[in-house]
Amino acid sequence: MRLPTDVLASASAYRVWQMPFAGQKFAPILRHNDLGTARRVLDVGCGPGTNTGYFGTADYLGLDINESYVAYARRRYRRKFLTADVCRYTGEGDGRFDFILINSFLHHVEDAAAVDILRRLAALLDPHGFVHILDLVLPPDPGVARFLARNDRGAFPRVTSRWQAIFEDVFRGVVFEPYRLTLGGVTLWQMVYFKGGPK
Repeated sequence: MRLPTDVLASASAYRVWQMPFAGQKFAPILRHNDLGTARRVLDVGCGPGTNTGYFGTADYLGLDINESYVAYARRRYRRKFLTADVCRYTGEGDGRFDFILINSFLHHVEDAAAVDILRRLAALLDPHGFVHILDLVLPPDPGVARFLARNDRGAFPRVTSRWQAIFEDVFRGVVFEPYRLTLGGVTLWQMVYFKGGPK
């Protein structure tokens, strides 16, 4: 059983699905960073603008392959959004970004594609900037979190050590923090936050 991909392709359905967890998911970024200092933000796999509101003072660009998400985000936030395949995006004309966010995207692609995407994004990162990655962990032990990770729309959740190896293959690690998303005291998903700079 996988989560309902066709239903979640709708921007409204996706927002309802994410709403109970969006704050918990973003919390490590808020803990480790002052978002008021972000000047140019690239939000990779931005969905329907889930995290756009955190970057009110920045020059912001959201990327997503889902045209419905992008159309919704443009209407709601009146910011710059682009329908693009992140696996091929090279940022031509967009310059460099000091804050690159990748929220729950890389578990949708295999290892080689994940590394290729990160290398493309490293070329777009300001020399003094950081990449910020939030993604789904595959827990080693049986339980609700492992079941949900195995049945997520993304087919490539990874154990924490594999995530760390992928991230640090491309970026210099600054923060690597596993954490949990809970509801009513039950861990539903295990996540990891990575902050990295240019090597």
